[in-house]
Amino acid sequence: MPTPTAPFASLPARAIAFVGVGRMGANLARRLAECGHRIVAVYDTHTPSATALGSELGARVATRLADVATEAEIVVTVVTDDAAQLAIYAESGDSLLATPGGVSGKIFVNCATLAPRTHIECARRAAAAGAATLEACMASSIPQARAGTLFLMCAGPAEVFAALEPLLRQISTDLRHLGPAGRAAEVKALVNMVMNIHTAALAEGLGLAHALGHDLDVLREVFARTGAASRVLETDGEDMQNRAHDCFFSADHAAKDSTIAWRLGCEAGLDLPLAATTRLQFEKLSALGLGHLDKSGVAELTFKGRHA
Repeated sequence: MPTPTAPFASLPARAIAFVGVGRMGANLARRLAECGHRIVAVYDTHTPSATALGSELGARVATRLADVATEAEIVVTVVTDDAAQLAIYAESGDSLLATPGGVSGKIFVNCATLAPRTHIECARRAAAAGAATLEACMASSIPQARAGTLFLMCAGPAEVFAALEPLLRQISTDLRHLGPAGRAAEVKALVNMVMNIHTAALAEGLGLAHALGHDLDVLREVFARTGAASRVLETDGEDMQNRAHDCFFSADHAAKDSTIAWRLGCEAGLDLPLAATTRLQFEKLSALGLGHLDKSGVAELTFKGRHA
């Protein structure tokens, strides 16, 4: 086991299992293992990912969801979408809730970006089985998951948040408890809605500048010193210019998350034209078979001579 990371080395070791060990889930597991916790089981529908991480961390590779939580006090879930989340909390068949001996007293920490109603429903199902849940919606990306410097937006019972706060601080440099189930998911949807709008807008600005023959290095410097500055300019501007779309946050996920926010707007009776248009841009990128690209890949739709 790696040496626990100060200043948390004195925290009691917890038995933790993971469902969903793609790049975010796997790096969260590595981080918590380095902080001295026992990763007792891992599960992923992509078996090679689970097998590789299980071998690396000395964790059992579960082949059924019902076997994931057997030895774990805490189960962290990082899945792709609402359907996957509801499936792992299914009320019949193979699911986390079908753990032999039951799940009473266990805590499920759900990290995926999902519709708020999905988090609420999973919390209801877990509570009916005697378990507790906490939303821990993640801002930032893969390097931050690995380094333990995520921004976490949490929701669920205050006492569950308080019990987990020392552990959560091992994977984040800032965290907020935002209220009951569903509230963190709402805030995460808002964060990603605005981020995705910024991303699509920047792609249009750079695409137009390119068509007009401007030096994009100079233009990005001008943007950075004016009202066009944004965090997205820092993270994505050069990548858009150079077509360097290595994936940290995929266009497919941007389409999914923009849709979550747009639907929340519809349910609230609001007209959100920018959110709606941004959603369509990322859906178009996915339809072109480019959804695996980083969200910066939306620039492929706005630069002359590219995929669009």
